[in-house]
Amino acid sequence: MTVKETAEYLRIPLPTVYYLVQRGQLPAIQIGGRWRVKRDMLDRDVLRSEEQGQPTVLVVDDDEALQTMFKLFLKKAGFSRLVVGTGKDALAALHKQKFDFCFLDLQLPDITGDEIYKHAKKIDPELPIVIITGYPDSQMLDNILKHGPVTVLKKPLQVAQLNQTLRILGHTSKAAKAA
Repeated sequence: MTVKETAEYLRIPLPTVYYLVQRGQLPAIQIGGRWRVKRDMLDRDVLRSEEQGQPTVLVVDDDEALQTMFKLFLKKAGFSRLVVGTGKDALAALHKQKFDFCFLDLQLPDITGDEIYKHAKKIDPELPIVIITGYPDSQMLDNILKHGPVTVLKKPLQVAQLNQTLRILGHTSKAAKAA
């Protein structure tokens, strides 16, 4: 595959692919000054080993204090994370990268949480999404529940709630393992 095809296949930026190829972290050969990535080796060696690495979490919430709490909690728990504050950023991230699960606030400044939920499920129908909200009786939550059962965490969030939610989703944090 060309470097551009590899970037699209992995859903990562083109400069990142060049960087990884040059460092020898992607299986590639250089032919006539152009890099060619070996797809079968990429699937077999790189992507399979990534699956055994850190789970990746997308957090969508515009509350800066909550963003900080999630960053610290998920880092301590051993998760790779991306924390965004707008629906636009969330949708861009979902198009670029595959996540193991998502924490989604319903009240965002630009796009409603139920709209993001709908788009996220179109992009990745298997993505587990945990709703975080201070308004559990809202119409937005009702709209999401029409698509099936969903985990809902009521604000203010507690670390114990997050650890329990991770266990329910089949992920245990380093902190929970140590306890």
